[in-house]
Amino acid sequence: MAIGDIGLMGALRTRMQWHQARQRVLAENVANADTPHYKAKDLAKPELPAAAAAAVSGAVGGSLGTVRAASVTLAATQAGHLSGNGGSAFKATGGQPFEVRPSGNAVDLEDQMAKSAENQLDYQTVASLYQQSLALLRTAVGRK
Repeated sequence: MAIGDIGLMGALRTRMQWHQARQRVLAENVANADTPHYKAKDLAKPELPAAAAAAVSGAVGGSLGTVRAASVTLAATQAGHLSGNGGSAFKATGGQPFEVRPSGNAVDLEDQMAKSAENQLDYQTVASLYQQSLALLRTAVGRK
């Protein structure tokens, strides 16, 4: 049996490959920050296979019960505190958080660098999980 035949290992490997491809796309966006009429690109997240999605939904909704989102509110101990009910002045504007330059370029370097850093951290997390899973398999087989 190959390591790729194990569902978890295959999913982790696929996720690492996706992060590598996404890093290439984000690097292209940064490299083309001054190219006229260039629009930033990104990759869609890979979806779980049907069997894995069923296993996850079965574990969450089945024997463990239903998971519900908890409502969290802020305590206002003084009259000058913000209400915390979502009606404050801080609201998402929607749409693009930046303007397109006169050259037609729509790459926001700050946004691309933040995505790149987040992607790198996610890749490191998945790589660590992959290494730990391999170590667990080696222990199960009896090798160190």
